[in-house]
Amino acid sequence: MEHAEKEHPKYFRIFWILLALTIAEVLVVIPDWIPTNVKFILLIGMACSKAAYVALYFMHLKFEQKTLTAIALTPFIICIFLVFMLLPDLMTDARHAEEVKAETHAVDTSH
Repeated sequence: MEHAEKEHPKYFRIFWILLALTIAEVLVVIPDWIPTNVKFILLIGMACSKAAYVALYFMHLKFEQKTLTAIALTPFIICIFLVFMLLPDLMTDARHAEEVKAETHAVDTSH
């Protein structure tokens, strides 16, 4: 029994870590003085940390073979890559782009 306790994590410790990360996420969103880009990066980082804790401990990937971990980790890495590649598109304000396009079209037609 002692061996099993040393090998497996204390689930309440993981719960408290996940709770602290959730509280930190809420505290990052609240202040207006933090730039939006920084908020996005912090929130994505904390969400990835929480996902890793859940996958490793509650899905027991930490105690599985390396092959299963690679199978579970590959879509996660692809997802992270996709988010960072689309981040510039997500950061632009579509309404602002339409206003600029309408203004340039109005200037072009007035000549």
